[in-house]
Amino acid sequence: MLNSKEGQAVPQVTFRTRQGEQWVDVTTDQIFKGKTVVVFSLPGAFTPTCSSTHLPRYNELAPVLFENGVDDIVCVSVNDTFVMNAWLADQEAEHIRVIPDGNGEFTDGMGMLVDKQDLGFGKRSWRYSMLVKDGIIEKMFIEPNKPGDPFEVSDADTMLAYINPEAAKPSAITVFSKPGCPYCARAKQMLLDQGMRFEEVVIGQDATSISLKAVSGRATVPQIFIDGRHIGGSDELAQYLA
Repeated sequence: MLNSKEGQAVPQVTFRTRQGEQWVDVTTDQIFKGKTVVVFSLPGAFTPTCSSTHLPRYNELAPVLFENGVDDIVCVSVNDTFVMNAWLADQEAEHIRVIPDGNGEFTDGMGMLVDKQDLGFGKRSWRYSMLVKDGIIEKMFIEPNKPGDPFEVSDADTMLAYINPEAAKPSAITVFSKPGCPYCARAKQMLLDQGMRFEEVVIGQDATSISLKAVSGRATVPQIFIDGRHIGGSDELAQYLA
């Protein structure tokens, strides 16, 4: 059974982490004491759901979570510190702190250590999330006990809805640009002035002009997309923002 531990203290564990070229021990108290922390735990770094959805969405919603009283967002997995650090770098998730529970001690203490030998994983964490305040678990979202790897309730949107149902989520914005383009610089500045975060796709580096034309129908930059809608160039963005 995967039981909730709401109202209880998190397990007291010392994590072996690698920071730069040094081994650094990190304790449970250092992570949780005196802070409001969102934790999400998953079966393994570099696995599909974890890499495509679970971690990226927490990173995307992190600024909103921080605005609503969260001090830190922690991802725990039964992986070693080298794997977790490499995964974090690959994901470019600057708002997430990864914690390697290499021996599964924390996960076992949470009652979330499960057998995934059928996948060749050995003992791993069941997928869950929790809100921890000063080391005490206030709320847990545990995935249902179904075959496979269910992903229904431990997501970032569910956590944000619990913390503040009225919180405004950021729009998904992509700016296609080229280096040295003054119109691109203008468009990006307009978005920044509005406090609107965006992903930049640089033509010639992240994509080709063929890709740009395929998705926008145009070959000029910038091209801006907001929540799946093609806005257009910098002039059209100014009209949209007005």
